[in-house]
Amino acid sequence: MAALNYHHLRYFWAVAHEGSLTGAAARLNVAQSSLSVQIKTLEERLGHALFERRGKHLVLTEAGRIALDHADAIFDLGDDLLATLAEAGTAQRSVFRVGAVSTLSRNFQLSFLRPLLDRVDVEVVIRSGRLGPLLQALEAHQLDVVLANTLPPRDAASPWLAHVIDDQPVSLIGTPGRVAGRADLAALVTDNALVAPTRDSSIRADFDALMDRLGLRPRLAAEVDDMAMLRLLARDDMGLAVLPPIVVQDELDSGALVEALRLPDLTESFYAITQRRRFPNPLLKALLPA
Repeated sequence: MAALNYHHLRYFWAVAHEGSLTGAAARLNVAQSSLSVQIKTLEERLGHALFERRGKHLVLTEAGRIALDHADAIFDLGDDLLATLAEAGTAQRSVFRVGAVSTLSRNFQLSFLRPLLDRVDVEVVIRSGRLGPLLQALEAHQLDVVLANTLPPRDAASPWLAHVIDDQPVSLIGTPGRVAGRADLAALVTDNALVAPTRDSSIRADFDALMDRLGLRPRLAAEVDDMAMLRLLARDDMGLAVLPPIVVQDELDSGALVEALRLPDLTESFYAITQRRRFPNPLLKALLPA
């Protein structure tokens, strides 16, 4: 099937709204005979008459009414497209779409998004998942930013920009009874079971290296790839948790958990991953470091 000629459709649209060839020809600054030829060509392409003449006026046929409804929608969308791109550099958009790695701290996500969550004119849409699919959605312009605690794979062909937005210390955290005011790292590790992130996390790699340097062999009660589950295990006193305090900030504030010891030289970096765009969502400016 041959493609629709939108130039012909624009002429039809103008005639339908003017109600006559004369008025449409004047509006479009074209000869009436030329306009008539264009309409005839469109009718032949669609296989239906679009107008019938009643006296001096052209009246839409049933097929013409259907065609006009579609033409109105098509040209309205075109106007919206032009307006959106013309204003993209300055206008605020009401929807902000975020991808968040499913293992990422919920408290961190809320802290990062707080400037937008407090605004009544912005709707924040959050999608959780694995880093790979989230990056694909970002590249397809389905997301405005991806939040992660690991750097994305990057080479010369990769479009990603990874903005470091926070570095959080990592601590041993447990219930008050388990910690009992002790602050000696060797004693804490020797006397307690630990719950820690899985071996594919940056926190775990750094923690294992620290234990090896100190000659310590911790006993792990659980290895979990979800910070929310680590939080629950710490609250249920399954062992000392190896995690950033921000993950359990509410429990630390209430006294349900306490920070036993800040682990030396261990931090978790948080990244806001974007890509270069000609028309980035202007709401990003409220979130990214200057």
